[in-house]
Amino acid sequence: MATSTPLASGEAATTTAGLPVIADPTKVAPRDARELSRIFFDRLQVLEEGTPAYQYARNTLIEMNQTLVRFAANRFRNRGGGEMEDVLQVGTIGLIKAIDRFELSREVEFTSFAVPYIVGEIKRFFRDTSWAVHVPRRLQELRVELARAKELLGTRLDREPTVKELAELLDLPEEEVVEGLVATNGYTAGSLDMPASGEGDSGGSARTFADVIGEDDPDMEKVENLHALAPLLDQLDERERNIVRMRFGSEMTQSQIGAELGVSQMHVSRLLNRILTRLRAGMLVEE
Repeated sequence: MATSTPLASGEAATTTAGLPVIADPTKVAPRDARELSRIFFDRLQVLEEGTPAYQYARNTLIEMNQTLVRFAANRFRNRGGGEMEDVLQVGTIGLIKAIDRFELSREVEFTSFAVPYIVGEIKRFFRDTSWAVHVPRRLQELRVELARAKELLGTRLDREPTVKELAELLDLPEEEVVEGLVATNGYTAGSLDMPASGEGDSGGSARTFADVIGEDDPDMEKVENLHALAPLLDQLDERERNIVRMRFGSEMTQSQIGAELGVSQMHVSRLLNRILTRLRAGMLVEE
């Protein structure tokens, strides 16, 4: 370990839980952070959740690995909008999730495990904040496919492709392509004070878009999430789907599921983590 690691009073200083006391975890060099993280994760697995020693270990891991958040956030520095502070905050949420789910028994470096979580949270942030209006997730995904298809056909044809040509390339109905092209308008917004339906020529009595705009149905997001989740569940094998059904359909505890399957509660926990990680990754919209 490098001698530059900022311990509280020498490298021998430890907490009652046998962990090094680090005065400022944010100043630990990345190489030292990797070595120290193994020590802290090893202790975190045996410490009781909620105790001061547990909180110290968890909080130190979060602060010590902030370089991973900054590394991942740099991939999005050209997105613009002055949102880098928000990006770092949501990236830290991904880091915390990775810390809570990481196990040394995985035999992978924590950095390799954590970065996908961090990037996933940042992508989710841009997915949820980049659209000027609420657009169903399937149309957000279709917008990305259409953008790629338009670029490919535009280069090939040396002109703007037609709806029919886009539909043939993507093997989609023309109606769905039109719906996707219309949805791209959700990426920009006009003023709500603009006259609706060309009524601005009649003077001050014209209705504006603000007068006629509707409200979001709060249940629509649930419907969209279920719509996006269905094909991902179909990709699971029968045992994995059964575990999801028991945990979230029948609301069984991990111990009850373990008894049903003849495995330990810890094994059920690992299976659930693996399944949910796959489902979360599938729900992310690739930009």
